[in-house]
Amino acid sequence: MTALWVVVPAYNEQARLGDTLAALAAQTDLDFTLLVIDNGSTDGTAQVVGDFAAGAPMPVRLLHEPQKGVGAAVDTGFRHAAAAGARLLLRTDADCLPRPGWVAAGRAAFAAGAEMVCGRLVARRDEHGPLGRAGFRVVVAVAAFFGRWRPAHRRREYLVPYRMHAGNNMGITAALYAACGGMPRRPSPTDRTFLNRVRRVSAAIHPVRDMVVENSTRRLRAYGLRRSAGWYLDRGAGRLTPDPR
Repeated sequence: MTALWVVVPAYNEQARLGDTLAALAAQTDLDFTLLVIDNGSTDGTAQVVGDFAAGAPMPVRLLHEPQKGVGAAVDTGFRHAAAAGARLLLRTDADCLPRPGWVAAGRAAFAAGAEMVCGRLVARRDEHGPLGRAGFRVVVAVAAFFGRWRPAHRRREYLVPYRMHAGNNMGITAALYAACGGMPRRPSPTDRTFLNRVRRVSAAIHPVRDMVVENSTRRLRAYGLRRSAGWYLDRGAGRLTPDPR
């Protein structure tokens, strides 16, 4: 069994999951096990995974998590992978496109001493034009700025300064995941809360510029700049649902 696992939570993502799986199959480093967590989908999400697994260039597993919410899905996936022998955990989402060097960049950062890695987000090119992609950059920049300056993120208990952490482009060692207590399972700002849990026990949190994921801009189109920035600031709040079309 491979030491590195990629975990992908999914809820009713039949329409987009195939593209995500194809992007993972196109990685320059294919020495990983892929684990998709079906969070109670009512569409053909599980069938998409099954069809992909039949010819996939890496081992593929499908796990069902009935408890609703991205926190529950990710926590179940990470703990399952660790119990199966994973030492390194990467995560993206079922509407995202990791670029070909994503896995390799994450593995290299771990080898260089990182215990948690935070990749770089860009907008998907197939959902918006140049103005939409520029809007996405503004949303991410605003959320990152306010996240750094929130008083709750600047307490002395933290071992490293706050930096924006998007759950759809991150990785962590299995040992650190266990040490920090893992992802909150109940609806909450799960990514932010999780990052702060990690910051209490490790300073080895590394930004990795070459670890790039193309992020869906559906939320930007549906909610606009202000509400989208608020969502990224408190990413993961509430139930794991596909973005509005």
